[in-house]
Amino acid sequence: MRLNAARVRRAGILALLSVVALSGLLAARPEPARAGRADVAALQVALRALGLYRASVDGISGPYTRRGTRRFQRRKGLVADGIAGRRTRRALGRRGRPRLGSRPMRRGQRGWDVAAIQYLLSRRGFGPGGFDGGFGPNTSAAVRRFQSAAGLAVDGVAGPSTLRALRRRRLSVGGSGPSGPVRFLRPLGVAIGDGFGWVGGRRHTGIDFPAATGTPVGAAGRGVVAFAGWNLGGYGNLVVVRHRLGFESWYAHLSRIVARPGQPVVGGTRIGYVGSTGRSTGPHLHFEVRRFGTPINPVPRLLSATAATLEVRARGGRGSRRRLVCRPNGDAWNTRDADPLVARVGRCP
Repeated sequence: MRLNAARVRRAGILALLSVVALSGLLAARPEPARAGRADVAALQVALRALGLYRASVDGISGPYTRRGTRRFQRRKGLVADGIAGRRTRRALGRRGRPRLGSRPMRRGQRGWDVAAIQYLLSRRGFGPGGFDGGFGPNTSAAVRRFQSAAGLAVDGVAGPSTLRALRRRRLSVGGSGPSGPVRFLRPLGVAIGDGFGWVGGRRHTGIDFPAATGTPVGAAGRGVVAFAGWNLGGYGNLVVVRHRLGFESWYAHLSRIVARPGQPVVGGTRIGYVGSTGRSTGPHLHFEVRRFGTPINPVPRLLSATAATLEVRARGGRGSRRRLVCRPNGDAWNTRDADPLVARVGRCP
């Protein structure tokens, strides 16, 4: 009888403890950082501003994100569980609010939701050039480019319709590219790896050329270097060349850059070397073509000639200093267009 009574008491205590524990979990369940990749990116932006996260803003809650979150939580006297719940978000102050979708975002605003939409824009291929949680001119221009490509009203305000389109799994943007005379040399003389479009459940905004680290990369056409440096959006070492008629070519994940902003280039000018910097799983060149900021499929515009080969020919072989001479891109210098109507093999594209 005593044994049965003890068992009953013990079972009752265990049941009571289970109820208390379950009710506590339901009452104080944190909002996990993995709930949305855009929210993870916003958390990374906030932590980076506080000097607690130094990796790329990639929207993935990995060990660096969790470590930075725990350091912040300990600094604020919170439970250091590495999860950005309500209390952690509140402790982040203006960097932790407002939540994405709670307001239309427009120029001049700052906060968690702005950082989140900057990440969504970048993931769609309309990156504002970085992630800082501030809705400035670059973010406004990125929103307008996306709205135009998605067939929305172009007002630069990231409201519900823009957010819905950004969150949509599939979006028809860019296609094979607009018609026109602009063509590009192949930046490397190797076979194309991952192509343009949906690859592995994500939108791939360019094409990949797998090659060994240190392989020289040549400019795909005549233009002016608009950017040469480190990109925080996952491209790593990046060179952007501005061509005529609103076209740009992007060369990402370089191990080393040898071009400089403002430098005129022609087809074959060496701009860097293949690498695996930024968000990359191995050495390759990620090559993009954009028109007015919108990524388009480069393949229909590629010539059969290779930029690196053309550079060697332009130098006249070993020991020769003769180079391929072409006028720089006329549009970039605000002068009359100097490009030929259609680039041809052996001519300056």
